[in-house]
Amino acid sequence: MIKNFKWVTTIVIAAVFQTTWPDMLRLQGVTPDLTLLIVVYFAITEGEERAMFTGVIGGIYQDTVTNTVLGHHVFGHVIVAYAVGRISTRFVTEHPAVKAGSVLCAALVDGFFHTIIRYVQEPRLGFFYTLLTSVVPTAFYTAVLTPLVFTVLGRVFAHEARVQGGSG
Repeated sequence: MIKNFKWVTTIVIAAVFQTTWPDMLRLQGVTPDLTLLIVVYFAITEGEERAMFTGVIGGIYQDTVTNTVLGHHVFGHVIVAYAVGRISTRFVTEHPAVKAGSVLCAALVDGFFHTIIRYVQEPRLGFFYTLLTSVVPTAFYTAVLTPLVFTVLGRVFAHEARVQGGSG
């Protein structure tokens, strides 16, 4: 019960921080996707099911607050959560470069899906221009934050792993 409360609280805090204080995170006009970082963290550490629920909760919050059509962020986050969760079982994911690479790839895929949806709804927005000027820089910035965010989340959720591992 406490683990689930911490999990939902973490998702909401990241989504609130990202959507209400984006200027605090902005670097050269680019803001990282903290919710996606948390989705990838849970995909690697706990599997695709927890990560997909994380993507749904975080995506719904982002869609609601950023005034986009419900489902834009949810779709990309859930696809990424499933893919990273399935792929992470085949990789050694303890290496920091693998984690950052996973986040980079996940952010690129998530941004690609989000851009496709926006382009279908509003074709006057440039598809490739948006990919090059928004998606790619955001993906790199999000990947750069991977070690910091994964370390914090590892410490927040480490107690449950030790308790569950020790009680079996």
